[in-house]
Amino acid sequence: MHTPFHRSLAAALTTALACTAALAQTPAAWPTKPIRLIVPFSAGGANDLMARSAAEGASKALGQPVIVENKPGGGTTLGADLVSKAAPDGYTFLISAAGVISNSMIKKSMPYKDADLAPVAMIGLAPSVILVPADAPYNTLKEFIAASRKGDGFHWATAGTGSTPHFVAGVLQTRYETKLDIVPYKSGSESITAVLGKQVEATSEASIVAIPYLKSGKLKALADTWTARISAYPDLATATEQGYGELRIAHWAGMHAPRNTPPAIMDKMAAAVDAAMKTPEIASRLKGMGIEPMGGTRASFEKFVDDERARLGAVVKATGMKDE
Repeated sequence: MHTPFHRSLAAALTTALACTAALAQTPAAWPTKPIRLIVPFSAGGANDLMARSAAEGASKALGQPVIVENKPGGGTTLGADLVSKAAPDGYTFLISAAGVISNSMIKKSMPYKDADLAPVAMIGLAPSVILVPADAPYNTLKEFIAASRKGDGFHWATAGTGSTPHFVAGVLQTRYETKLDIVPYKSGSESITAVLGKQVEATSEASIVAIPYLKSGKLKALADTWTARISAYPDLATATEQGYGELRIAHWAGMHAPRNTPPAIMDKMAAAVDAAMKTPEIASRLKGMGIEPMGGTRASFEKFVDDERARLGAVVKATGMKDE
């Protein structure tokens, strides 16, 4: 007969056994089996490519396979939710992006809380590039902004509400009085097609996507919207160099873990990612594609995330950006 006492005892024993199993996996012993990296995007994009480079380097540093799994959907919420509910044992990580920070600011409802994910490591970033038709009559950001103020303004393509191009446009509108009509498309590739076909005057896209169009002469670039020039396309001046220092937006990839993952494990993973980004072969490959390897410590990534949340939050508030 199972009395309440026996049921309570059984529950206590189960909890004790679970705790013992968790303690057996000490941070010093971690990892003892393969690690999963959940990418909340389809394969082939900047976030996915950075994830695979991080996985390659981290696997060598940690001595265990690091497996990339693509879980696209919901503007990164599908993959992020999966990781937020995973065991905090150091075997499941999220390859995060700006949406992991901004989604809770613009979406009506979220399946998880921001606090359910802990920042671990910065991987790298692909600066956003402002793109216009190759024969557009402006060659600098200043000329583009001035031209937009005439008449009805310009149409600006985005990859949807809260996408990186939407934030670039938001800064241009609210900080620099650029007259833009936002046209949301389903993807960055559709936005590029719209600029090529002159259905819109401009968009922005990750350097890794933009550079082939620039080198072939199909599109013109007006600015790199990060703080440094792109290694693979150094002739393009940054927005900051052109006098628009508030325009700092990039397609970045980092790593988050489920809340309560042991700090020692997160530090160990951060060190492995940092080592990966400093590996000459990996760094050279990423830079050649237009991606800047970053790395750093867990503390430096936590600061980046805090700063990014403050900057993006200000844009959301100023523009009234909401996911309808």
